[in-house]
Amino acid sequence: MSAGRRGVLRSVGRGVRVRYWDAAGMERLVSLDRAAGVVFEDCEAARVIPSYVGQRHTPGLYWAASGDRLVGYESHLEQQRLTLLDFDPDVTVFATQPLIFEGEDAEGHWLHVPDVFARRRDGSVLLVDVKPLRFQPAPGVERQRARTAAVCAELGWAYEMVGEPDPGLWATVSWLAGYRRPLNAGAALVGPLLALAGRPVAIGDLVAFQTAPELALPVVFHLMWHCRLHFDMARPLRETTRVWAPDGTGGITG
Repeated sequence: MSAGRRGVLRSVGRGVRVRYWDAAGMERLVSLDRAAGVVFEDCEAARVIPSYVGQRHTPGLYWAASGDRLVGYESHLEQQRLTLLDFDPDVTVFATQPLIFEGEDAEGHWLHVPDVFARRRDGSVLLVDVKPLRFQPAPGVERQRARTAAVCAELGWAYEMVGEPDPGLWATVSWLAGYRRPLNAGAALVGPLLALAGRPVAIGDLVAFQTAPELALPVVFHLMWHCRLHFDMARPLRETTRVWAPDGTGGITG
């Protein structure tokens, strides 16, 4: 729980409730009908991610281009999933562990802190739990998944439990993630590169048109990350990868 929080405001309702700490550090406990309108992406984390010498997980902070903020993660697998969400053109902002579900069922009282809350461009919500694939069939994990999915269905939120990403997809996205930050020296090349990519063109040919290809190439990768250049995600990223500037602000293919 975050330090410096200022008291508790409780609203008792029936069934599952949602506990969170708002942007001012105030603890809140609300029913599902009220939770649907909460801006959870601006709330404090509901729990502190542990960090200690000798731990097996690798916690840290990820800078998200979506929302321009640092987001905590608990493991390398979670960091991978944050990167993939950041790459998704439909996701505008996300936060990790900003809420706690509290409920009771035939098996008694239960609590769950979902891993990631993501807000999509159309205002809808995607809630994500990250769990290694080998652990997902366990009865306790299945029970957690079923409970969370049922709560999300009532809230009108999408829900996914995800594991390790496809290796080919991760190789491409992790490479492009290195170019997600705002442009500086290469900003003036954006217009010319997009103009030259009106039709599909190989990356190597596209940068060869520039007087400084070594500067143009990072700009191309930046534009690919931000979906201003489309490409075929089903193929490995190479110098021969064909990219093109779409009409409007569409997403990637594949």
